[in-house]
Amino acid sequence: MAPPPPPLAASTPLLHGEFGSYPARGPRFALTLTSQALHIQRLRPKPEARPRGGLVPLAEVSGCCTLRSRSPSDSAAYFCIYTYPRGRRGARRRATRTFQADGAATYEENRAEAQRWATALTCLLRGLPLPGDGEITPDLLPRPPRLLLLVNPFGGRGLAWQWCKNHVLPMISEAGLSFNLIQTERQNHARELVQGLSLSEWDGIVTVSGDGLLHEVLNGLLDRPDWEEAVKMPVGILPCGSGNALAGAVNQHGGFEPALGLDLLLNCSLLLCRGGGHPLDLLSVTLASGSRCFSFLSVAWGFVSDVDIQSERFRALGSARFTLGTVLGLATLHTYRGRLSYLPATVEPASPTPAHSLPRAKSELTLTPDPAPPMAHSPLHRSVSDLPLPLPQPALASPGSPEPLPILSLNGGGPELAGDWGGAGDAPLSPDPLLSSPPGSPKAALHSPVSEGAPVIPPSSGLPLPTPDARVGASTCGPPDHLLPPLGTPLPPDWVTLEGDFVLMLAISPSHLGADLVAAPHARFDDGLVHLCWVRSGISRAALLRLFLAMERGSHFSLGCPQLGYAAARAFRLEPLTPRGVLTVDGEQVEYGPLQAQMHPGIGTLLTGPPGCPGREP
Repeated sequence: MAPPPPPLAASTPLLHGEFGSYPARGPRFALTLTSQALHIQRLRPKPEARPRGGLVPLAEVSGCCTLRSRSPSDSAAYFCIYTYPRGRRGARRRATRTFQADGAATYEENRAEAQRWATALTCLLRGLPLPGDGEITPDLLPRPPRLLLLVNPFGGRGLAWQWCKNHVLPMISEAGLSFNLIQTERQNHARELVQGLSLSEWDGIVTVSGDGLLHEVLNGLLDRPDWEEAVKMPVGILPCGSGNALAGAVNQHGGFEPALGLDLLLNCSLLLCRGGGHPLDLLSVTLASGSRCFSFLSVAWGFVSDVDIQSERFRALGSARFTLGTVLGLATLHTYRGRLSYLPATVEPASPTPAHSLPRAKSELTLTPDPAPPMAHSPLHRSVSDLPLPLPQPALASPGSPEPLPILSLNGGGPELAGDWGGAGDAPLSPDPLLSSPPGSPKAALHSPVSEGAPVIPPSSGLPLPTPDARVGASTCGPPDHLLPPLGTPLPPDWVTLEGDFVLMLAISPSHLGADLVAAPHARFDDGLVHLCWVRSGISRAALLRLFLAMERGSHFSLGCPQLGYAAARAFRLEPLTPRGVLTVDGEQVEYGPLQAQMHPGIGTLLTGPPGCPGREP
């Protein structure tokens, strides 16, 4: 077998060609495709000295398709790309560019050229190798990845379903991904679903909600008899909740600037469309009763867990609930006596250092989308799939074109994006089947019809707190904790023990505690470490507030706060000595009492998209 071609430089041209424009018939463009961007240069009516929109970074592209005219006399084929550039105010907006392949006399030859460009671009987006000197044809593309989307319609401020319908589903359809969607109906519904799932039918499970739904999914996978294979199922998160910590870490890993709300959702959706996974560490947490659960995010005690749980009644405010909860928590600041023991990491990581002067993120309240215009659509179903499903989408015009473009549908039997483009006198375009699923691909059935429109949000101002035992289910399977002696027995001599009065204790796996809180700026998804942070008593309210404000930039360790402590560990034990308090795992309340945990490096897989250069967003 021939060795793979060497990687190309970012500026090396992969394809170059001349295209017409659509719908305007006059302008001509020279397109150059590299591994990082599509370069567009206008040739006629006259070349631009400073082209506007002449560089389309692939990091802003969700997908592409090929089209043909419905006029039998038109021998041209059409190549369309879907992009999400940033506007003047920094927010992403959907835009399309359509180019006319008309260099040959016959439609078949022009179609082959349009498909060549669409195939090459799709390969670059999905990280697939292009042949060195071979022909670029659609045969290079594997079947579309098949994703199971789990949506919590009550996530965040109840906008999860609206955002999913208006933004997520159109984008992943543009990317040519195959999907089924299920709305969760109750707590632990997602856990029950994945426990009985036939995993061989799926390439990934993606939650469209906050961190809590992914916690259910991972614990459901690890509670299966075949957990060793099940935990390898790639999982992803598209943030539509009030707590979006893992999405913040994924956003940073992808090289994007810090974001909240809809911008964060669009960034993570773009990364999901690109494909690519990363090993994910999981923390096994044993509670006082002996039950066990798995954490991908954090274990918290003290101020952080108090704010998390007590702010539940402000859930309708979205992420602003944590701001309000922090203010109330500072006003009634408590200290807790306890004992923290940990097994130090064999190789200590570099001391925590501030990240690249990240700007403070704006409040999510300023990033909510405009209400979608009323539009008739087919009745929604509890489970929807890549069978044709009309999805309303605001009308958008191609940049640089004064005329709207005609209605089209995506390749591969995906949902029609009716309302994208309206007719402008030209013959309407119809999809050219480039990315269709191969014969034998599984097709999902529609079932359990529900009433049309978004789910009804309960009128209460907050969610009632269930009993602690109901919030996090116990896992009976999963990897053994070989580093942990039984809870309540003495620890080995190589453990370190701290005892005293604490304001908070936080054990965190990824870098982010919230979408805009970088608690462990040096942490990685697969570093095999649990990062322990604690604040001892004696800190003033003003100093604690300064710590959390600096955490938005990941610079809190540079403040020199004497009460702030840090250690990298492989396992830890926490023994609260105060009779009352709150413990949380991944933001979910668990039984109060002693607990211990061990990190299991890289046993999961997180859908992160390709890595980027932090602070160097296109």
